Amino acid sequence: MPVDADGSRLLLVAHGSRDPRAQRSTLALTRAVRSRGRGRVDAAFLDFSRPRLADVLARSERAVVVPLLLTAAYHGRVDVPAEIARARAASPVDVRLAEVLGPVGGAASDRDALRAVVAALVLRLDEAGVRGADGIVLAAAGSRDPSALDTVELVAGALSAALRRPCRAGYASGTGPGAGAAAASLAAGGARRIAVASYFLAPGHLYDRAVEQARAGGAAGAAAPLGDAPQIVDLILARAAAVAVRPAGAASASLAA
Repeated sequence: MPVDADGSRLLLVAHGSRDPRAQRSTLALTRAVRSRGRGRVDAAFLDFSRPRLADVLARSERAVVVPLLLTAAYHGRVDVPAEIARARAASPVDVRLAEVLGPVGGAASDRDALRAVVAALVLRLDEAGVRGADGIVLAAAGSRDPSALDTVELVAGALSAALRRPCRAGYASGTGPGAGAAAASLAAGGARRIAVASYFLAPGHLYDRAVEQARAGGAAGAAAPLGDAPQIVDLILARAAAVAVRPAGAASASLAA
């Protein structure tokens, strides 16, 4: 069943940023999804940028919301469902919430998500001309949520297996090891050419910080954020389709849980 078969609007919701590059990247990704001809596709934001998710939902009758998040941390678990709950309380909008883009469990859909994310990371490394590095830092925003860190570590392990070379997760903030420490660890292990893979969807302050830290630790080149990589577009459509086929009552119950 296509996402728009019942007239649902597909909303891609990002956190938002003061950095204008982040909004431009989100809008480019939205255009890439829209170009696949799956009905109405719009971007919305939780903070800083406009339009806000609540405002877009207030103008919708039916919507499928896909969080543009790579881990199921606070924004995915709390902020997005809270915005949707407020919208549903204010008007009779039928909202179905998809999983975040990053792999969050052991289901087949999450194994597919893991493969898609790793393929997008490899693509961006190829585009940057740094795939031939003998050590990779997987740079991520960071979190205090252990499950979010587990997701990044899972992706780092899968990227290491795909490239057949060591990969260490490194964070711009939070409780995990810094990106600089990850690069230094690879260098101490014998890596001579270290590159940075970006576990970010869009550029911004934390992306810049992680890359800067990794370079200070010995990394030489960095890949761009995942942005509108075709694998990410496919993953968004898959996440949306997974909830579009559920009965509306089941989706509503999941939001209230």
